[in-house]
Amino acid sequence: MDNDREIATLGGGCFWCLEAVYQQVKGVRAVESGYTGGHVNHPTYEQICDGDTGHAEVVRVSFDPSVIKYREILEIFFAIHDPTTLNRQGNDVGTQYRSAIFTHTEPQRAMAEYVMREVTAQKLYDAPLVTQIEPAQPYWRAEESHQNYYQNHPNQGYCSFVISPKLAKFRQKFAHLLNR
Repeated sequence: MDNDREIATLGGGCFWCLEAVYQQVKGVRAVESGYTGGHVNHPTYEQICDGDTGHAEVVRVSFDPSVIKYREILEIFFAIHDPTTLNRQGNDVGTQYRSAIFTHTEPQRAMAEYVMREVTAQKLYDAPLVTQIEPAQPYWRAEESHQNYYQNHPNQGYCSFVISPKLAKFRQKFAHLLNR
């Protein structure tokens, strides 16, 4: 990290959904889909889907903290996925779909804990949060076919029925953070 760039690593179910949202956020310089939190080096998508590697599908978000704060990155995160379902997002089931924040610094860990307390206090969800906060671990970039998935396949079924509604919700709630 340097003064004009910070990294957030987030797991909120399928990485395609998170990637599509964060690509539209002002101050975000890059979004990459990948895997972290497991015990296999250079895992493949097929290995991840089997659920035996311990990895989560994540996005690595590179952002300019002078334009968007880490706190706002986390507020978006908690609004665009269900942080109350253990190892599941919709029909995607398994530890690879867990809700997790992989922190790169102590201030990120503290902010993640703070935002989780805030979300709980605001009673944004009827069930308790199950989001895990873990230190950043070795990260592996997902295969090229998973990068920019929504941009490359907007009419594909999963994109139309799962990602598009999440994007609409994001655009409505966070219009002030849209990259114009």
